[in-house]
Amino acid sequence: MSPSFVFDPPSDEEIEHSEREEEEEEEDEEEEAESGSESELESEEEGDKEARVSKKKTQSPWDFAKYTESVAEEHARRSTTSVDEKISKALQQRSTPLLAAPEDSSESEPDEQEDYRPEEEDEEEGNGGDNKSFFAPSEGTSFQADSFLQLNLSRPLLRACEALGYAKPTPIQAACIPLALTGRDICGSAITGSGKTAAFALPTLERLLFRPKRMRAIRVLILTPTRELAVQVHSMIEKLAQFTDIRCCLVVGGLSTKVQEAALRSMPDIVVATPGRMIDHLRNSMSVDLDDLAVLILDEADRLLELGFNAEIQELVRLCPKKRQTMLFSATMTEEVDELIKLSLSKPLRLSADPSTKRPATLTEEVVRIRRMREVNQEAVLLAMCTKTFTSKVIIFSGTKQAAHRLKIIFGLAGLKAAELHGNLTQAQRLEALEQFRKQQVDFLVATDVAARGLDIIGVQTVINFACPRDLTSYVHRVGRTARAGREGYAVTFVTDNDRSLLKAIAKRAGSKLKSRIVAEQSILKWSDIIEQMEDQIAEVFQEEREEMALRKAEMEATKAENMIAHKEEIFSRPKRTWFVTEKEKKLAANAAKASKDKNKTSGKEVISAEQAEDLRMKEKRKREREKNLPRKKRRKLEAAREMLEDEEQDDKQVEAKGADKKEKGGMSLVDLAYRRAKAVKAVKKALDSGKIVQKSKKKSNNPPRKTSSRTEEMRELFQTDMKDKKPKRRGVGGGKKSKSSFKSKSRYKRK
Repeated sequence: MSPSFVFDPPSDEEIEHSEREEEEEEEDEEEEAESGSESELESEEEGDKEARVSKKKTQSPWDFAKYTESVAEEHARRSTTSVDEKISKALQQRSTPLLAAPEDSSESEPDEQEDYRPEEEDEEEGNGGDNKSFFAPSEGTSFQADSFLQLNLSRPLLRACEALGYAKPTPIQAACIPLALTGRDICGSAITGSGKTAAFALPTLERLLFRPKRMRAIRVLILTPTRELAVQVHSMIEKLAQFTDIRCCLVVGGLSTKVQEAALRSMPDIVVATPGRMIDHLRNSMSVDLDDLAVLILDEADRLLELGFNAEIQELVRLCPKKRQTMLFSATMTEEVDELIKLSLSKPLRLSADPSTKRPATLTEEVVRIRRMREVNQEAVLLAMCTKTFTSKVIIFSGTKQAAHRLKIIFGLAGLKAAELHGNLTQAQRLEALEQFRKQQVDFLVATDVAARGLDIIGVQTVINFACPRDLTSYVHRVGRTARAGREGYAVTFVTDNDRSLLKAIAKRAGSKLKSRIVAEQSILKWSDIIEQMEDQIAEVFQEEREEMALRKAEMEATKAENMIAHKEEIFSRPKRTWFVTEKEKKLAANAAKASKDKNKTSGKEVISAEQAEDLRMKEKRKREREKNLPRKKRRKLEAAREMLEDEEQDDKQVEAKGADKKEKGGMSLVDLAYRRAKAVKAVKKALDSGKIVQKSKKKSNNPPRKTSSRTEEMRELFQTDMKDKKPKRRGVGGGKKSKSSFKSKSRYKRK
C-alpha cells in the first residue's frame, strides 16, 4: 500500500546528530592513539569505568511516575487517607497480638511438587479454516537478524536502541520492521514478551523522520485496550524518539481532558490512545481530526474487540482515511480479530513468530487443586505460599475488584508489602501502584485483568492466578507477565472443581511440564486462624472507607451546587458533549453481538458486516422515533398487536416441539385463533362505541360487502356480525346491516 504522504529528505536534526557522532568518534580515535603508550593497569581501570558508564547509560523504557500527580497530593486535595494508613491505624489499635506467622523452619512441612496427571484426555479437533486466500503470501520473510543495523534504521533510532540496551532484534521485530517500512498492512502475532511494541514503533518512527515538516498533522494513531498499556507504549515511543524531533501525545481516560485537548490541537505526530477518550475528543474537541492519518496500529486487538470495544473500533476505523497503513498485533488471534482484519486491512501479511509453541520455554507452570472443602481456606493457601515459597516480585490475579482490595488489606495486616491495581482506583493510584512494583518498593501486586495485557514489568518472577481465568486466552495473557524475553518465571494457578475444562486446556498446552503443587497442611491451618482474627480489623477498614466515600460524595454534590450557582451562565453556554451512540443503542448493540455470537456457535452462519449492522441499527432507531410520536391510543394498540404476535410465536414453538408426527390439533385450533382475533376486534369496537377512540368517518359506497380473499378476514366478518346483534347501534354511517347471505356458521370451519 502506498503511503499517504510524500517522503522528504532527512531532517536537519538527524544530520546534526550524525555530524556530532562522527566528531565524537574522531576525538575518541585520537585519544586512543595518544593513550596507546599507557600501562595495562590504567587501561584496565578505564575499561572498568567504561563498563560502569555503559551500564548507567542503559535506560528503562517504562516510567509511570511522570504522567500524573502524586497520590499524596491527590489524597490531600480530596481530604481522604490511603489504604496503607488505614491498615497501619488498625495495626496500632490491635489489642491482642495475632498468632505467630508460620515461617520456614525444620518443623514446618515443605510444599510438595509432583507431575500433574490428567484424569481424562479429550482430543479436540482443530478448526483449520482456509483464510490464506485473503492474506498476501509472506514467503521469504526472514525472522532472524544479527543487529538493528541490518534493518535499515536511521542513526537516531539506532542510538535510542543502544541507550535502551537493545542489542539483537527478536524474531517478530526482524520480520516486521523491513515489511512495515514499505507501507504494507501487517497482522502480527507472537508469544508474550517478544517485543511487539518496538516491532511497530521503530518502522513508524523511521517513516516519520521523512515526513513533510511544514504541514503539521496527526499521522499515527495507536489504540490500546487499557490505560496502563497506553502509558507504557507512550513511554516506550518517547524513549525511542528521544534523539529525533517527533512528538507523541497520550490520550486516555482518568487524566485531564483540557491538557489533552491542548496537546491534540498542537498536532503531534503520534497519538497513543484508548478508544473511548479518542472518540470523545474527535466529536467534542475543536480542530481535532484524523484526515491526514497515515498509520493506524491496533495493539492487543483481541481485547479491543471484546464486548464494549467493538463499536468504538468500528467508528474509529470509519473516521480514518481509506488510504493508510494498518498494523494489528496480538498474542492471541480470535474469530473477532479475523473479522476486523477483513474489514480494515488491505491484503495484509500475516506474521507469526514462534508459531510452533505459544509457551515460553523458560516458564514453569504449576496448579494448586482447591477441593470443595478447602474453598473457604483459599486465602490461607495463598498466604502460606507467599510467605514461604514466592516472597518477592509476584503478581496475583483476582477475579473481582472487591476480592483484590480485600487481599490488599489482608496482606497489609499480615505485614506483607503489597499494592493493588483495579478499576475502583483513580488513575493516579493505578500508576503509583505500577511504579512502586517496578521500583520493588512492594513485593506483591494484587490486580484484576487490567494488568493482564501487554504490561512489561522487568523482573516479575511469579504469576499467581488466585481466581482461575475465564478461558485459555486470558490464561495465556496473565501468564505472559513473567518469563519474558528469555527470563525464567513461574505460573501458579488455583483450580477448583468447577474449572476442570480449563485445567484440561492448560495441561494440553503445557504438556508434560505441568506440575501439581501441594501446600503444607500445617501452614494452611495457621493462616486460617490468623485470617479469622483479622476479620474485625478488615471490617473496620471497610467501614472507614464507606464513611469516607459518603463524605466525599456529599462534598462533591455541594461543590457542584456552588459551581452551578456561581457559574450558571458559563456552564449552560458550553456545547453539550455528544457520543456516537446513545446508552440504549449501546446496550442493544451489546445484546445483538452476544446473540449473534451464540447463534454463530450453534449454526455457524457468517457475521454481518459493520455497514449492515449500522443500517439495521438506524432502521430500529427510526422505527422507535415514529412510535414515540404516535398518540397514546395507537401506541397501546401496537403493544396489544405485538403481544398477540408473541403469543402466536410461542404457540407455534410448542407445536414444533411436540413433533412433526402429531396433527395440527395438538397446538391451537383454527377456531380458537379466530376467536382470539375476534375478541381483540370486539375490544376495539367497544372502545369506539364508548367514545374512547375517535375515528375519522370515511365515505363508504352503498355496494354490498365483497367476499374477502383470506380466511382470517372472513372469520373476522363472521364474528363482527355475530356481536353486532347484541350491541346498540351508535354510529350512523358505518353501522349498516350486512346481508343475511354474508353470514357463515362456525360449524362449517370446524368441519374443514
